[in-house]
Amino acid sequence: MSEYQVAIDWERETEQFTYESYSRDHLWTFPGGVRVSASAAPDYQGNPSYVNPEEALVGALSSCHMLTFLAVAARKRFVVDSYHDDATGILEKNAEGKLAMTRVTLRPKITFSGEKKPTAEELKILHDQAHRGCFIANSVTTKVTVESR
Repeated sequence: MSEYQVAIDWERETEQFTYESYSRDHLWTFPGGVRVSASAAPDYQGNPSYVNPEEALVGALSSCHMLTFLAVAARKRFVVDSYHDDATGILEKNAEGKLAMTRVTLRPKITFSGEKKPTAEELKILHDQAHRGCFIANSVTTKVTVESR
């Protein structure tokens, strides 16, 4: 078992505390001292300059998939030179009528070097194994699709 922590801090900045007036800006502080300015999504009166939980979820899924993909590729002796993903998440009502991140599409573009490069079928298998091994994907009900480029 592993345990992960983050501290979330918010303070009221306005005299009134109403839905329209309170700031959504807050701070995420991670062990090691990394601090991230965060807010609600702009659609929910958040600051577009800061990361929001919806983007963070998409980023966590993309990052986890990439890290697992790199581990799987290395174990199979493929040499990865670069990995770039343009991930997208869709926030919409789920089957219960509640807003949820129902779908995330990963669009990784990966470059390989060396004599052993994966075929299209091997690349699909690498992504399937990465998806099945991704801790974050295993923790959410969001449908995650990989469209390799």
